[in-house]
Amino acid sequence: MTTLAPPATIAFIGLGMMGRPMAARLAEAGFKLRLYDLSQKAVSDFVGAHPSALATASPKAAAQGADALITMLPDGKVVRQAVIEGRDAAREGLAPGALVVDMSSSNPVDTQKLARDLAASGVALLDAPVSGGVRRAIDGSLSIMVGGAAADLERARPVFGAMGKTITLCGPAGAGHALKALNNYLSAAGLVAMCEALVVGEAFGLDPGTMVDVFNSSTGKSNATEVKGRQFVVSRTFAAGFTAGLMAKDLRTAGDVASHLGLDMPVLRQSVGYWADAVARLGPAADHTEIFRYAEMLAGEGK
Repeated sequence: MTTLAPPATIAFIGLGMMGRPMAARLAEAGFKLRLYDLSQKAVSDFVGAHPSALATASPKAAAQGADALITMLPDGKVVRQAVIEGRDAAREGLAPGALVVDMSSSNPVDTQKLARDLAASGVALLDAPVSGGVRRAIDGSLSIMVGGAAADLERARPVFGAMGKTITLCGPAGAGHALKALNNYLSAAGLVAMCEALVVGEAFGLDPGTMVDVFNSSTGKSNATEVKGRQFVVSRTFAAGFTAGLMAKDLRTAGDVASHLGLDMPVLRQSVGYWADAVARLGPAADHTEIFRYAEMLAGEGK
């Protein structure tokens, strides 16, 4: 199998908040891009900034002539529509031997089925969700969790290297998506814990900035305290670039994996409910760091 190095042709579907900078990294690395997004403006804006990229009218058109197809979409159901089940689906344009890379945050059980269905057409699948947010998508330092065959990962390594700094083979198909969901469970739980600590501390009269500084020099340090504490929560800018709705979705995925395996995980179950309730109050488009506002709401209701 040929290594996917520049100037290999990559079909890229999904130019949202994360997909846009990820595709930009590929263009800047010298890959030829064939683009599709439901938003024609997103595609035209991208081509305006990267004239070597080609706009296409459907997933099928994007996939035609591509060595690999990358999806960066809201969830696995949307991915399946774009790749297999929808009108002018990408599989209709993919040649046998092509590689599909789902970098969305999808349900790993659904990913396993997608891998089997694509294999019947002679197309391999890697699930390769990312962690790091918009900032690390822009600078190409994402953490990429890969599920699938080791040989396919090696084939795609130059593609991943253009977008990420840490590339980890997690296991067979679905393993990347499972680990991403569990990672986001830890991230979400840590963020809630920090926010509740800040709410209690402020009520006691502590300065929130001082609290975050102490957390970061003590055993309470976490990604939430280091990356989100002063930057987005204490400042109340709430602009980390990842929505509460997507975080709640990833938590549901983690919960679904546990349920699929017959495992009762009480804290995970409670976290799923906490974020679902928060999204109902804040709205799915709220930045996920606005969970601090939800913690404040609950504190006020308890008085």
